[in-house]
Amino acid sequence: MRRYILGVSGLCFIAFSLVFTSWKKSNTLEEKTINANITPLKNAYLNYAEHIYDSAHLKASGLAFTVFEKALTGFYNLKKSGRVSDSPLLTIADFDQASSKKRLYIINLAEERMVLNTWVAHGQKSGEDQAVAFSNQNDSFTSSIGFYVTGEEYQGAHGRSLKLDGMDPGFNDNARLRSIVIHGAPYVSEGTIAALGRLGRSQGCPAVAPELCNEVINTLGSGSVLFINKSTAAYHSAYLNEGTAAAFAQVPGLLNSDLASIHQD
Repeated sequence: MRRYILGVSGLCFIAFSLVFTSWKKSNTLEEKTINANITPLKNAYLNYAEHIYDSAHLKASGLAFTVFEKALTGFYNLKKSGRVSDSPLLTIADFDQASSKKRLYIINLAEERMVLNTWVAHGQKSGEDQAVAFSNQNDSFTSSIGFYVTGEEYQGAHGRSLKLDGMDPGFNDNARLRSIVIHGAPYVSEGTIAALGRLGRSQGCPAVAPELCNEVINTLGSGSVLFINKSTAAYHSAYLNEGTAAAFAQVPGLLNSDLASIHQD
């Protein structure tokens, strides 16, 4: 009787093992199929990003490709979400760079060119020349990293200004409460850099030179994308999915069949 029970148990174990192995192989095959479909899309997307990066001469202006590609991914995912206008402009404030560098970039993606490259200030408590500390808290006097969408303009304490809406919960979604806006400030100047070795600092706003403020606001308008970058492991965003960005971007040179396979998956 005991041998019979052991025999039945052994058969059950073998059957279970065969089913599990079959399921595992099937699941692995499915994963490989999905990955095979996604890989051409991502590769085409990265090639597309590199093409714009080269055409706009962003490397020569000091912007790293990894920062640009991250901003581009957010741009397309924000477009996909319907939270921005049809503007082809992508603005990047790269706080990996010192304030003494021209670290604000306005890029026309449709025309594959840089519209403007200039200085931009960070918050008083974010650091001296280098921005190292960030917060989403009111009255923190620090900058907030992440994706923003430009809002309406108004006349404020610094004159003509452009409101910003933070898109990343926990990182910058208190922008309205904190009155984080684009405005002109006299401490954003070459003279300040010569005197202090850095730009002056704001209360958290990405302030620009007064003589460029109108041009910046006129160019960006309402509903365009701004990305304030700081390369840190602490930052994460729902808008950094390369796969969905690539599919929405309609990357040149990618076959419709490739896109269809991603959408089906």
